[in-house]
Amino acid sequence: METTIALAGNPNSGKTTLFNLLTGAHQHVGNYPGVTVEKKQGMCVFKDQKFHIVDLPGTYSLSPYSLEETVARDFLVIEKPSMIINIIDASNLERNLFLTLQFLEMGFPMCIALNMMDVAKGRGILVDTQKLSTFLNVPVIPMVARSGAGKELLMQSAAKLSEKLSNTKPLKISYGADIDQALSKMQEMIERNGFLTDDLPSRWLALKYLEGDDQVKKLGRRHNPDLSAVLEEISHDLSNHLERSMDTTAEAIIGEYRYGFIRSLIAQGVVQTDSARKPFYFSDRLDRVLTHRIFGPVFLAAALLGLYHFTFTFSQAPVEWLEKAFEYIRQVADAGLSEGPLKSLLISGIIDGAGGVFSFVPLIMLMFLGIAILEDSGYLARVAFMLDRIFRFFGLHGNSVVAYIISGGIAGGCAVPGIMATRTLKSPKERLATMLTLPFMNCGAKLPVFAVLIAAFFANYKTTVMVLVTIAAWLVALFAARLFRSTILPGEAAPFVMELPPYHLPTPKGLIIHMWERTWQYLKKAGPVILAISVILWAMMSYPQLPAATQQAFEMQKQQTISGFAPDIIHELSMGGETGNFSAAALNLQEQLNLIDSREAGEALKHSVAGKIGTAFEKLSVYAGFDWRVNIALVGGVAAKEVIISTMGTAYSLGNADMEEDGRLSTRLRSAQGFDSLTAISLIVFIMFYSPCFISVVCICRESGSWKWGAFSMIFNTAAAFILAVTVYQLGLFF
Repeated sequence: METTIALAGNPNSGKTTLFNLLTGAHQHVGNYPGVTVEKKQGMCVFKDQKFHIVDLPGTYSLSPYSLEETVARDFLVIEKPSMIINIIDASNLERNLFLTLQFLEMGFPMCIALNMMDVAKGRGILVDTQKLSTFLNVPVIPMVARSGAGKELLMQSAAKLSEKLSNTKPLKISYGADIDQALSKMQEMIERNGFLTDDLPSRWLALKYLEGDDQVKKLGRRHNPDLSAVLEEISHDLSNHLERSMDTTAEAIIGEYRYGFIRSLIAQGVVQTDSARKPFYFSDRLDRVLTHRIFGPVFLAAALLGLYHFTFTFSQAPVEWLEKAFEYIRQVADAGLSEGPLKSLLISGIIDGAGGVFSFVPLIMLMFLGIAILEDSGYLARVAFMLDRIFRFFGLHGNSVVAYIISGGIAGGCAVPGIMATRTLKSPKERLATMLTLPFMNCGAKLPVFAVLIAAFFANYKTTVMVLVTIAAWLVALFAARLFRSTILPGEAAPFVMELPPYHLPTPKGLIIHMWERTWQYLKKAGPVILAISVILWAMMSYPQLPAATQQAFEMQKQQTISGFAPDIIHELSMGGETGNFSAAALNLQEQLNLIDSREAGEALKHSVAGKIGTAFEKLSVYAGFDWRVNIALVGGVAAKEVIISTMGTAYSLGNADMEEDGRLSTRLRSAQGFDSLTAISLIVFIMFYSPCFISVVCICRESGSWKWGAFSMIFNTAAAFILAVTVYQLGLFF
């Protein structure tokens, strides 16, 4: 028999660490039906019993303030898991128990994983788990999920609980005379009419009406409109009474009484404080430096430099190995296949295209590893805390920082989960302003493009250039947000409150899982898209072919060139051999023939469908330093930024007959006519800020509720990117 366990808890409570500990490699990620909230599931086998673990979105409450909270509650109500493992941060018990009380009021079978006991002990906080278990009437298991301590006891408790599964008696808390009286009246009506009581406790339903829960009210109106109207009227009358008499709301009073219940538990000896503890524990001491107004930004800059230095230094060798591997495959295909469309498709369309991106997988993996270290250690939360004041100046909320970081604000993220992370923002205008500026961040798809350009033209300054690129992305995004908040999305920024999790050393297992999950998501997203678009763009860059008359003209040029050399030189060249053994005259002939081939290949590409599109845009793009081949890549990049590298690989492969011994894209760009360091800077600027990828645009439309905002993002971002790129290029020419 398989038992379904919902893993629930506050953000930063160690829920993901526990999920990884329980499921290991037996996990997969998808989405909840009908929404884009991530759904993690996995299997855990304990003493021949299978447990299906579902990791619910991290949430502070089950009230419908955000989509994550609604999804978590809907899963519990609709899917009805066998039990809940509620993970709690032992060092922050009061805050975490608020969610626990709501689970208990719903009457779910539950055991509590009291995590971070080591952190609590370090702070001088002693939790009496036996007393807490007695008061709440549920098993409480002390744990350190990071090290695996307590796992065996937790699963024993879950297995024991699964043997006698049944909804426990819901917890009943007194909320004062006014609310209790209304609750009793509503509860009696709900039970008498059997109003949704098959799925939910009657008292909890009444509480939801008093709290103004829109989701529950909609459900009630569908089930019994008349009774729902009566319950809403009672709630409305109570709300008016409380407003007049106490200047407060029912929801506020319910929250105050829940915290009062929690403080009562703590006061009865559940939590004791070590009087000998030091005034500042480890995390506090670190925060006095790492979040300092002066030293904090300095450390952040150092962390950025360290991240990029680590990524570029240690990824250089594996990237080169993969580049050489793809180059070897290219040479084998070139030697083994006869000339024709199939050979061109395999070499220029697939090998040069897809290989140009997949060569950078080691760089992406190491970047994700660095991000996981910063995230799992607790430092990224400090980054959000430090940047809150700056974000408020630009009209955004402190929680916007988290979305920026997820989107690639440090490096290597993705705009799609960043856009979804804006659901935690309660102000619609702040959420929309954040959503529209997230694509400016340097996502993982842009990194390979930057890496190629930097390797080609700024090889000695890789780390410095990447830091400058990151800073530029933040500045442009923030000024764009300020523009939006001052014009089309005006309003004050909402107050910001954020919990700072304790610092701790990330576990190697957790880091590997996080790195692999994100890399695999990148490969799943990029692989099929790159392959499909590479083939389509190859066809667009290969057809229609040059007219027969033009091909004959180039062939005549070759014959005329050959006729100008002595027969023995022609014979020497036709016999082949090592380049170093050719005579000077033979090398001269080879160079002239290669030049004709290169011109022919360039003319063929320019004559193709893609070439005509790129040439049409060249009338404008020339002001930013882009030729028609770059334009082809940029058009493909609208579908997915990963395609830019593959398309440039194809374009500069088809456009250059003489590939020499080094076919890497960075080498081709460095030797390409009209492509220099100023063009590279201009191109980096344009790619940083132009239209979001197609998936991000769809996500913006879906999250904003209107296709107009997706269209606005494409048009505004591309216009802004073009203006910035032209400015950079023209100023570079001037100076």
